[in-house]
Amino acid sequence: MKAGIVGLPNVGKSTLFNCLSNAKAQSANFPFCTIEPNIGVVNVPDHRIDKLEELVQPERVQPATVEIVDIAGLVKGASKGEGLGNQFLANIRETDAILHVVRCFDNDNIIHVEETIDPVRDKEIIDIELQLKDLEAVEKRVDKAKKAARTGNKEAQKELDLLLSMIACLEAGKSIRSMEFTDKEIEEYVRPLQLITIKPVLYVCNVDDSSAVDGNAYVEKIREAVKDENAEVIILAVGTEADIIELESYEERQMFLEDMGLKEPGASRLIRMAYKLLNLQTYFTAGVKEVRAWTINVGDTAPQAAGVIHTDFEKGFIRAEVIKFEDFVEYGSEAKVKEQGKLSVEGKEYIVQDGDMMNFRFNV
Repeated sequence: MKAGIVGLPNVGKSTLFNCLSNAKAQSANFPFCTIEPNIGVVNVPDHRIDKLEELVQPERVQPATVEIVDIAGLVKGASKGEGLGNQFLANIRETDAILHVVRCFDNDNIIHVEETIDPVRDKEIIDIELQLKDLEAVEKRVDKAKKAARTGNKEAQKELDLLLSMIACLEAGKSIRSMEFTDKEIEEYVRPLQLITIKPVLYVCNVDDSSAVDGNAYVEKIREAVKDENAEVIILAVGTEADIIELESYEERQMFLEDMGLKEPGASRLIRMAYKLLNLQTYFTAGVKEVRAWTINVGDTAPQAAGVIHTDFEKGFIRAEVIKFEDFVEYGSEAKVKEQGKLSVEGKEYIVQDGDMMNFRFNV
């Protein structure tokens, strides 16, 4: 799963990428510093896998991961190709969720492409460009749907009605994620369009040190502006987070965070929120060879979860042996959990819960 970092040039996107991935994307005080998207694979912070490692003492540990893509800054006119816009918009289209960075701090030494600080205006500049690109895609499809509807095709008429309502939404300056669709509409009509503004969004308010805990007036303006969107907001002092990562010891980093009034790096919170934004959850397998977190969609069944390990596991699924994480921690081992009658045997209809520990029985 990919989450793409977007925003105007010079708002802290590449610095955030470095915080998240510990990669070293180029970050400088001029627009279009990033042209080709940088990609990093980021571990999802999860105290549960640390606990399992402590109890099982495996040879290796594999946490859940999310792919983070640092996409170059968009500008006005990007939907028409301004500032390499077409290339950047294509990069966004390939992601599953958007991390939209907005500048919520004053600093005369850092250039702003619009020359003044106004995070709501900045957000709207990006929104408009993404909406215009989606409008273009929907309008192209309308012509085909109209032709099919003229023949009396009822399904084509349904599609046309839906497309026209999407156009009205976009022309009103709203993103497609603000609309409600049935599962059938999403599968048959919406998903094939590969729209950008239907993707879930997490707004990252890049603040200064003093605003890292409670935010500031700029953050409140963003919260007000997105209250009707299906979106989340997080406060992050991106520059300071970058400085913390450069510190050598864990103790030093913790002291720095405590001085700011934070319990953990904001980057860790952001990664977990991105994971949740993508509607993902984790189940675990645990043995002496490996403790591993597996990523699945919320609502997946036991066979679907098994298929993430190998397609043969799903095809030949017989049953799943399930232990709740809390029970494993309480009793300390699989054998003791079984003794207490806390291991359940589940069939094909079982909906996997976040944190389940699972063994699969299958036959191919």
